[in-house]
Amino acid sequence: MALLLWLIAAVLVIGGILALVRGQILWGAVLIVVGLLVGPGGVSIFT
Repeated sequence: MALLLWLIAAVLVIGGILALVRGQILWGAVLIVVGLLVGPGGVSIFT
């Protein structure tokens, strides 16, 4: 389960960074924040 959460979080954060590069600041910030919340690290909405 932890591996799955890491993969989802990584995809969300990478997507957020790509959105920021393309100039979509709000969408990129939302994706990064959601990616950090989903990740199994210190802050996770599933634990």
